[in-house]
Amino acid sequence: MTDLLGGETWSGKIFDGNWVTASGGSIKVTEPATGAVLGEIGAADASDIDRAARRAAAAQPGWAARTGHARADVLRKAAMTLDANRAEVERWLIREGGAVPGKAAFEVDLVLSELWEASALPTQPWGHLLPTSQEGRVSIGRRVPLGVVGVISPWNFPLVLAMRAVTPALALGNAVVLKPDVQTAISGGVVIAQLFAAAGLPEGVLHVLAGDAEPGQALSEHPVVSLISFTGSTSVGRQVGATAGRTLKRVSLELGGNNALIVLDDADLDAASSAGAWGSFLHQGQVCMTAGRHIVLESVADQYLEKLTARAANLPVGDPNTGQVALGPLINEHQIANVDRIVQATRDAGAEIRTGGTFEGLFYRPTVLAGVTPSMPAFQEEIFGPVAPVVVVKDEAEAIAVANDTEYGLVAAIQTGSVERGERLADQLRTGMVHINDQTLNNDAYAPFGGTGASGNGTRFGTQSSWDEFTQWQWRTSRSVAQQFPF
Repeated sequence: MTDLLGGETWSGKIFDGNWVTASGGSIKVTEPATGAVLGEIGAADASDIDRAARRAAAAQPGWAARTGHARADVLRKAAMTLDANRAEVERWLIREGGAVPGKAAFEVDLVLSELWEASALPTQPWGHLLPTSQEGRVSIGRRVPLGVVGVISPWNFPLVLAMRAVTPALALGNAVVLKPDVQTAISGGVVIAQLFAAAGLPEGVLHVLAGDAEPGQALSEHPVVSLISFTGSTSVGRQVGATAGRTLKRVSLELGGNNALIVLDDADLDAASSAGAWGSFLHQGQVCMTAGRHIVLESVADQYLEKLTARAANLPVGDPNTGQVALGPLINEHQIANVDRIVQATRDAGAEIRTGGTFEGLFYRPTVLAGVTPSMPAFQEEIFGPVAPVVVVKDEAEAIAVANDTEYGLVAAIQTGSVERGERLADQLRTGMVHINDQTLNNDAYAPFGGTGASGNGTRFGTQSSWDEFTQWQWRTSRSVAQQFPF
């Protein structure tokens, strides 16, 4: 163990190649479970973003010119450093983000996978020998880095949702300016800066600047930034897309979801209710892939509701840093108020709260809503809390229609006794991902990830698609002897 963070308070600092004072002052880092102040982080403003983007643009050509083996070595060292310090990183994820220990460990595992997969990118083939219509000319198509990549990451899975863009961008020769959410600026920002500094990444190639709207807008509209990779809410994603579009830069948006878990009448209801509970309550439901709508065929709806309610009622809620709990706190007061607004409005519209529907401080009880219909708030809105709305349908056709009755299109899951039946339904779902006899929360570093509609613009991460995301084609021809032309 190298003691990555060393227990230091990051007072008024941002990572701009080295730790320097931020122009925007500092922001207190608090623990949502207790309200305790864990430290401070520098608050970047537009001037910090401008300086970082220009320094990144100056440093990027030298980084891109390094051999693929040299860039891969930095990523491998970062992975080994994280693995040696995972207990410390997990503790920050628990205390700063309200994660239970299992979620924190899972997130670190995901990041390690991202680093190892990205470390294979720099030594892959990066071009094609093309046919040519002219004698004596060599024609190639090759992938070249975009230049400076801007990454804006959220608070719910702060480390992996930043690193799944940062790591392939760096691997393929780009420089990166990362703006983590201020609520998880240590686990989603400081950790990343320290990992790559320890791994020997050249100064100026990575910048980590926490902040809110001002630095986010400055990064989105900065002229030297070639791509904005944004993960967050659909409403903010639309603003980022509009701002970035004015400078004609690429925009990669991974946004919200209102995901369907379809339970057919031949499903194993014990397994289905387990998948439903995990899909709705993991990390307090604060995941874009959360099962937001349980769509159940009426012949098994009563049994499913009974089993799901029993699971929800038995899940312990509390401080994940001090107790053995299944659910920790929601991230802030705004989030808890919004979750309760949706639950109570859905009850007032005619749904039944089978369990939960109450909270204390930032701790919301896992909640099951029965009798939900498509007109109710819990059906229409992304809740981002530990709530399982159950919708009863007559048959497969209605299940598909109800599942597709949303502007979102991120992920769906189907529980059935027949994989072939599940695949027939999956073909009709308008989502970027479908999981049969599984739950909605799945992620592999080497698999494509993204949604349609209000869930994003076709964003794809994963080993192969990273080349499309973080590089561009360049056509290059050459002749050993210059040619004469008619003019």
